[in-house]
Amino acid sequence: MRMSGNTILITGGGSGIGRALAHRFHGFGNTVIIAGRRMEALQEAVGKRPHMHAMTVDIENPKSVADFAERLLADYPQLNILVNNAGIMRFEALDRSRDLVDAEATISTNLLGPIRLTDALIEHLSAQNGATIINVSSGLAFVPLAAAPTYCATKAAIHSYTVAMREALAGHVEVLELVPPLVQTELTPGQSTRVGPLSLDEFIDEVMDLFQEQPTPCEIIVARAEFQRHAEAEHRFDEAVTILNARDRESRVGA
Repeated sequence: MRMSGNTILITGGGSGIGRALAHRFHGFGNTVIIAGRRMEALQEAVGKRPHMHAMTVDIENPKSVADFAERLLADYPQLNILVNNAGIMRFEALDRSRDLVDAEATISTNLLGPIRLTDALIEHLSAQNGATIINVSSGLAFVPLAAAPTYCATKAAIHSYTVAMREALAGHVEVLELVPPLVQTELTPGQSTRVGPLSLDEFIDEVMDLFQEQPTPCEIIVARAEFQRHAEAEHRFDEAVTILNARDRESRVGA
């Protein structure tokens, strides 16, 4: 992946990992478009940075995604990098019947959203120089958390979809996967101030170093995420599930 001279779209760019990626990629001399639901948050993230722009999209809504893609390509025909970052994480109890609205929204946002947006842009991207798609999954794609089962399932699906996409687009579009561990963001309430998650600055520092490696790794995995990513291959999956879920329960006691 080339690091400068790109036009990059980052979904979920108004906060957290998306915002941090946007600022860092902008600093490398790229034009960056951040997209999300709330224009106020997007504009605050853009600030006064030249060649950084904000556009609204409801990634959960198919019509919004289609309309957004049309507007995006009309305004930024040089677009050559897509970062599918937008996502939500909701806690769910599996030991009783419940309203599935959170599960359905998670699937629509985390899985169908990237599939729909990529589909809308793929013919354009395939014709661009230096075309790259970066899908943001999670360490929870590889070792799930009982408290957020649908989130983990969507991220496991994104991992599998990315592997298939990489094979299908070989020679045309570079396909990368960013695998965050638990990071201090507001993905869940209070997560940005909890003790234990990796600080956002530390995470982004390590991520940008990995992006600059030549050749770029097909999976961008910071050291903290290796515990989950390699658990099954290293024959410690069951142990990792137990450890991860025990840590989560302890960290959220009284929260």
